[in-house]
Amino acid sequence: MKFTKNIVLGTILIMAMIGMSSCQKVLDKKDLTSIDGELIFKDSTLAFLNLSFIYDNNLPAWFGNTGGTINYNGTWTDEAQGSNILLQGTVVETSIGDFGTGLSTSNNWAKIRKINEFIRDVKAGSMPENVKNKMLGEALFLRAFRYFDLVRLYGGVPLVLEPMNPIGSNKENNFLPRNTTSECFTQMIADLDFAIENCPGRWPNADWGRITKGAAAAFKGRILLFYASPQFNPNNLQERWQAAYDANLVAKQLLDANGFGLNASYDQLWFSEVNNPEAVFVTGYNTKTGNDEKKNNTYDQQTRPVYLSSSGGGSNAPTWDMVQSYPMKDGKKINEVGAYTYDVKTFYKNRDPRFDKTIAYNGCAWPINGNASYRLWTYYTSKSNGDIDKTIEPNASNTGFYLRKAVNPNTQLNDLAFSGTDWIEIRYAEVLLNLAEAACGVNKNLESVELLKAIRKRAGIDAGSNNRYGLNTNLDTDRSALFEAVLYERKIELAFEGKRFWDLRRWKLFESALNGTRRKGVRIQLAYNTPTSVTSDINSQNLDNLYTNYFTVTEWVKDGFDINHKPEYYFFAIPSNAIQNNNKLKQNNTWGGDFNPLN
Repeated sequence: MKFTKNIVLGTILIMAMIGMSSCQKVLDKKDLTSIDGELIFKDSTLAFLNLSFIYDNNLPAWFGNTGGTINYNGTWTDEAQGSNILLQGTVVETSIGDFGTGLSTSNNWAKIRKINEFIRDVKAGSMPENVKNKMLGEALFLRAFRYFDLVRLYGGVPLVLEPMNPIGSNKENNFLPRNTTSECFTQMIADLDFAIENCPGRWPNADWGRITKGAAAAFKGRILLFYASPQFNPNNLQERWQAAYDANLVAKQLLDANGFGLNASYDQLWFSEVNNPEAVFVTGYNTKTGNDEKKNNTYDQQTRPVYLSSSGGGSNAPTWDMVQSYPMKDGKKINEVGAYTYDVKTFYKNRDPRFDKTIAYNGCAWPINGNASYRLWTYYTSKSNGDIDKTIEPNASNTGFYLRKAVNPNTQLNDLAFSGTDWIEIRYAEVLLNLAEAACGVNKNLESVELLKAIRKRAGIDAGSNNRYGLNTNLDTDRSALFEAVLYERKIELAFEGKRFWDLRRWKLFESALNGTRRKGVRIQLAYNTPTSVTSDINSQNLDNLYTNYFTVTEWVKDGFDINHKPEYYFFAIPSNAIQNNNKLKQNNTWGGDFNPLN
């Protein structure tokens, strides 16, 4: 099911459905020059067209972006390089404007209002109770999703659970104070519990992509994991970890019972659509080009090299920092003793198989644009004095690398602008990692380790003689080390999926992990005296021989500033214009106000 309807299309379809109704008495009595809410919400097909608009208005785009200030693409962390106010330490009260003010139809409050209107009208309608409850469950999931987007940024916000009256003379009645953060979490969980109870475990193929019990349970598990994490839980309250564990265990059980699980392929999971076992909560795209229902993503075209794209390209380039984060094929980090020895000169050798499925590097085989034998070259040539001359590629990568995750190798050049690859906001692997982290939180270390092993086994990491896939034995008893191992596994497994920023944020790790550093790329340089016999037929050359004898790998500092994330950024300021618009709002205490986002 692709939720692609906009307001105009939805209105046209509703009118068309009214016109095609098989009930002649209804047609005789209703004025079809206007859309009658009573008629719409007594017919499940017509009501679903409204729900489809709610979906389309709230589903996240690629990287999990919800249309806010933080338009995540990796540059907000160590995954990719780029300037932003968060890492430069220049955030002010008006910087993060996701709270929303004014009469916008696209801000958070406008979207919540539309959801609340739908909930009100469905409840008042005359559809069968089970049909109503399914749709209400889906709408309540999306309301929780919208509120979570606000709470993870600011802490508690006003809870608006009914459509407000138009502003006009009632403007003062619409001014609400902020609810506490705990009240917001309680409401989100209540909405999701209703969805878990009333949504089906699995939809028919024609409705694939709609919210299921498992999706609602998985999102509940994610929310409660945030609530248990240091950003919201600095005192490490164990009842929060227990709630997160219980919720994520239920999520896994519901998903398992309904045929969800790890996709057999780490890289191909993005290109499986209907019944993809790993897709728990998904935003559907399509490859349509000439009708009102087209919904294409721009990720594929923006990500592949410029000269392999019909327009744009070269974005989301991995940093050298991220490249070195990947473990070796035995699961050991590059600075750990293991079965494989890391050599910076041949950095690509014997790495975790997820490395080759995520990072495109100089000399790698990368079937792309339908060319099964393509090899990527990003190296620089040399002058006679040994200085760098120019890059062999028409437009050099920003870091020396490209991102290949979810870039469809079979898409032809002329079709790049119409990519239909779906965005998977929650996949089954995240559910396992959420459960592993929560299990660690309640001191179920052995259970957590088993979940990490399942992730690594699917990745293709060597099991080793002890069948631990590179996981150290101290993790069985060391809670702190296990937390660190889970976060590391998330960094690799969920790389470039919009999760790294939120992990650093909820664990309050920006200062310790990034502050004072500058992100890096590499220059891979071909020696000036490289024989013509090598350069003239470089595609047939052995890559190890090239790197050993002709290429040099040199770090290249990309940032022009030391990263300087500040502690007050873990809860952003309510924008000053929002407070001026509503004098009942209080500012966060980390920004000079007296609202405590930890309450």
